[in-house]
Amino acid sequence: MNPSSESTRLRLVVLISGGGTTLKNLLEKIAAGRLDADVRLVISSNSQARGLEIAQAAGIATTVITPKAHATPVAYSDAIFGACREAGAQYVVMGGFLTYVPIPPDFENRVLNIHPALIPAFCGKGYFGQRVHEAVLEYGARVSGCTVHFVDNQYDHGPVILQKTVPVLDDDTPETLAARVFKAEREAYPEALNLLASGRVTVEGRRVRVR
Repeated sequence: MNPSSESTRLRLVVLISGGGTTLKNLLEKIAAGRLDADVRLVISSNSQARGLEIAQAAGIATTVITPKAHATPVAYSDAIFGACREAGAQYVVMGGFLTYVPIPPDFENRVLNIHPALIPAFCGKGYFGQRVHEAVLEYGARVSGCTVHFVDNQYDHGPVILQKTVPVLDDDTPETLAARVFKAEREAYPEALNLLASGRVTVEGRRVRVR
């Protein structure tokens, strides 16, 4: 893929809470010319998040907006999305963002998340990180994977953009399964963003269609 001009690249804000592995992956894909996007700002819910160092090393503006500093979820949302508007974000990418934030009307179908399982399985409040993979193994599922979806005001509920599957092996541990799923995530998130950059994505109710 040949990178397009600055004016046509997706303008992104990335929300993080921790290590920034998703952010790092997106920046690597952008540098390799495999993602047609520009990360304008990184917002962290945690002042100690290691992902802030990744952003700063890449010369990307950062800010910390903690939920404790805001009296209500709506006030927190106002602060988060106010910063996104100021940065000129077309899309907001959640990359390990662990704080609930209501989505304002002007950002409907403009906020993305990636979940390390095949929604609607093994998802919802409390299902994040290793807990997801533990649940997959406890259930005895034979496949797992990841889901890129638009974010609405319910956990892991918005319209699905794309999914990738991986096998669950007999000798898997939560750690080995997590590594296999994350390898799929590394491809799925940039692929979904490139679909948006192409202008071929429409949302009809819960159905995401790609022309």
